[in-house]
Amino acid sequence: MNAATDRSHLVLIGGRSGVGKTSTLHALHALLTEADVRHAVIEGDYLDLAHPAPHEHRLTERNLRAVWAGYRELGYRRLVYTNTVSPRYADDLAAAMGDEPRVTAVLLTADDEAAHHRLAQRETGDELARHVERSDRAAVELERGCPPSVHRLDTTTADPSAVARQIAVLAGWVPPATHPAR
Repeated sequence: MNAATDRSHLVLIGGRSGVGKTSTLHALHALLTEADVRHAVIEGDYLDLAHPAPHEHRLTERNLRAVWAGYRELGYRRLVYTNTVSPRYADDLAAAMGDEPRVTAVLLTADDEAAHHRLAQRETGDELARHVERSDRAAVELERGCPPSVHRLDTTTADPSAVARQIAVLAGWVPPATHPAR
């Protein structure tokens, strides 16, 4: 491999709860698999899911470094990583990979009504109220905290497959769709 093809590429997908990160991740994985684009997927929420939360020990970065080393050893160079706040921490996550990846950071957005409706599909009672409150707070914090270089994609009325295609095109992993002349 030459230096251009040996360089890794990290795609970060973040956004408030109820914005469609997981659905988009699954759609992106299916799209890339269908297009035979070699890639790995990591759901960042599970890299440091513990109680008490070990954030002060940077366990997310430590675990990402270890997991990515295994993928890289097997020849993977494209990583899709999802986590609510990942676009805010693009530099830290890229550094944790240890191989100076190119980064495409995407913040998924949705209006309150759409996000709340999606949350209501998976949460109930007090848990729903807590998730809605955290989601609303995260939406404001993410919009303020993500730099302008982070791509913003509105999922309010978008199908996860369409959002996944937009992300794959932004990353340069698939060509833009061409439409036949009418």
